[in-house]
Amino acid sequence: MIGNFKHSLRFSPILGLIIFLTQSFVYAAEDNLVNIYSARKEALILPLLERFQSETGINFQLVTGKADGLLKRIEIEGEATPADVLITSDVGRLHRAKSAGILQQVDNAILEKMVPVHLQDKDNYWFGISQRARVIFYGKDRVDPSELSTYEALTDEKWRGRFCIRSSSNVYNQSLVASMIEHLGLEETEKWANGLVANFARSPGGGDTDQIRAVAAGQCDVAVANSYYYGRLINSDKPKDLAVAGKVGIFWPNQEGRGAHVNVSGAGITKHAKHPEAAQALLEFLVKAESQSWYAEVNNEYPVTPNSQISETLQSFGDFTADTLDLTVLGENNKAALQLMDRAGWR
Repeated sequence: MIGNFKHSLRFSPILGLIIFLTQSFVYAAEDNLVNIYSARKEALILPLLERFQSETGINFQLVTGKADGLLKRIEIEGEATPADVLITSDVGRLHRAKSAGILQQVDNAILEKMVPVHLQDKDNYWFGISQRARVIFYGKDRVDPSELSTYEALTDEKWRGRFCIRSSSNVYNQSLVASMIEHLGLEETEKWANGLVANFARSPGGGDTDQIRAVAAGQCDVAVANSYYYGRLINSDKPKDLAVAGKVGIFWPNQEGRGAHVNVSGAGITKHAKHPEAAQALLEFLVKAESQSWYAEVNNEYPVTPNSQISETLQSFGDFTADTLDLTVLGENNKAALQLMDRAGWR
């Protein structure tokens, strides 16, 4: 059994390339193998890969790292890359991988059937493997949820100096704005972004969990973040995290209209994959109902496949209507979104 291992990314790209040029000859000799570059942390993907190995008999090698670093690494490695599969978060990054020419089209009837059409690339370069909703969080002691309604309404003057969100460099925010461009048009979205910036309680900074913590601490009264970060706080064994979760409520925006913005973590097969059949087998495994339910339980993300079971934590968030916008559009609108955010002063 090959088992698994994790590479450290703390060396230069050139050194990394030399190492992998050497290792690729070893990997090529093993047909019953799939090499995975994953932006998901090892603890969140390794147990699922071990189950894949047990059920299929296909061995795996796992490299984890930062999403943008892994994408660049595959570019540098070129034809010599050992990577067969790239797993990463957000359509913005998946679109960058497609545009960079490091993924290949996948003709797979199972994937096309199991993954809803709006959660897969229109040209079959990538497929969603989990959904994440980007929603509103509010301080329970300061905000009545009846005051909340839509993303658009966050520009209301009543939220002046009361709103927190991450910086424009965050791809999750870029994709949210990209969806607004598709729904509202460029001009209206820029007005919205200007209004949102005017309501900032502080300069954008930190991650999504930091925004939720800021609401709990009273630094702002409302914030936008991905729902699974809230799930992590709820399920934490740290009293401080539980205290934060207890002070903050979750609100699903735009329920009378298009629905809450959702994005995906997704996977694609690399252009120069040495084990394309094993890679397809892995992608098929990741969208099985059992895999989807396990991932929802562990990482508090929503399944992409209909009728998959969700965790008690996700059930506690309540039912909601999700935006069914074709996510390919988010990648295509990414550049316009980033430019718009810059013009609005969203740093």
